[in-house]
Amino acid sequence: MINTSVANILERALMGYDLSPEEGVLLLKQTDSEAIAAIRHTADQLRYNQVGDTITYVINRNINFTNICEQHCSFCAFRRDADDVGAYWLDWGQILEKSQDAVKRGATEICMQGGLNPEAQINGKSLPYYLKLVATIKQEFPQIHLHAFSPQEIQFIARIDGLDYATVIAALRDAGVGSIPGTAAEVLDDEVRKVLCPEKINTETWLEIISTAHKLGLSTTSTMLSGHIETPEQQIGHLEKLRSLQQTAINEDYPARITEFILLPFVGQEAPKSLRRRVGRDQPVLADALLLGAVARIYLGNWIPNHQPSWVKLGLAGAKAALVWGCNDIGGTLMEEHITTMAGAVGGTCMEVDTLQTAIASLGRPYQQRDTLYQKV
Repeated sequence: MINTSVANILERALMGYDLSPEEGVLLLKQTDSEAIAAIRHTADQLRYNQVGDTITYVINRNINFTNICEQHCSFCAFRRDADDVGAYWLDWGQILEKSQDAVKRGATEICMQGGLNPEAQINGKSLPYYLKLVATIKQEFPQIHLHAFSPQEIQFIARIDGLDYATVIAALRDAGVGSIPGTAAEVLDDEVRKVLCPEKINTETWLEIISTAHKLGLSTTSTMLSGHIETPEQQIGHLEKLRSLQQTAINEDYPARITEFILLPFVGQEAPKSLRRRVGRDQPVLADALLLGAVARIYLGNWIPNHQPSWVKLGLAGAKAALVWGCNDIGGTLMEEHITTMAGAVGGTCMEVDTLQTAIASLGRPYQQRDTLYQKV
C-alpha cells in the first residue's frame, strides 16, 4: 500500500505544482516497491505532459583539448601533471583535424572542455588562448555549434587574467561559443565539495557564472554528479538551486536559460583509494540513478523540461531504462569520450546514430535529431 503522503505529493505534481524540498527528500527516501513504481509512473507521465513522446538525440563530438590540470579533484582519473606519463595537450592542427572529422560525420555540435592548464596562454594571458581555440574551429566551420568551457574554466581564465566573469563570457560568446556546459557542478553543496573537489569553485561562484551566462545570452546545461558521499537532502538542495536559477532566468526575462538536466552517476573504479573506500563501489547503482532521475523530473520538469541520462556512465541499457523513468533525450554520439572512460566507465566512448535510434525505437517511441538548443534538425 503506497504511503498517503507520497500519493498526495505525486497527485499534486501531476496537477502542475512544484515540490517543496521536504517533499523531494521524502520521495528520494522511499524504499517500498509500490511507492517507487508510482514515482516512476508520475515522472514518465510528467515527461509526456511536458515534452511529449519523442526521444531526441544530438550528433556531437567531444574535444578534451588537454588533460593537464592544476587541480586535484578526488574523483578525477583524467587529470595529469605536465610531466606525467599520458599527459597531453592538443595543438591547433589536431583540434582542426578532430573538428573536420566531426563535421564529416554529420555533427552539429562540438563540446569542448579541458583541464586547467596554467601553460595555456598567449603572450602571458589565458583568455587569448581560449579565444584562439574557438577561432581555430569557427573560422573553418562557422556552422558548427560550439558548446564549450565549464564555469570552472571560466573562473580559471578570469582569475589568471584578473578579469570579471562577464568580460570573459562576453568575449567567448563574441568569438563564437554558442552555449556553456553546466559541468563542474558535481553537487552544489560546499560540504560535499570540500571532500570531492576542494580546489574547485564553490557553489555560489558556479551559480553566479551560470546566471551571468544567461544574462549575456548564452544558454547552459545543468548536471549533477550523484551516488558518492552526498545525502538525499544534499541532492534535493542541488535540484532546488538549479530550479531557482532557472526561475530567475525566466522571471527576469534573461535572453538564455538552462536547456537540460543531465544526471551523471559516479564511476569510481579509477578514483583515488580514499574516495573509493568511502563510496564502497566502483560502478553506479542503476536503481538509485533511476529513482533520482525520476525525482529530478518531478522536481525540475516544470522549469527544465529536457532530461538526459548518461549512456557513458550507465551503459546503453541503463540509459534506455531511464527513458521510461522521466528522461526524454538520450544525449549525443560524442565520438570520443575520455573523462568518464578513464574513470572506469563501461558505457564506451562513441555511439553510432543508428545504435541510438534502434535503442529508442525498441521502446516503441519516435526519435528526432536535435541541435544543442533542442531545435529539430
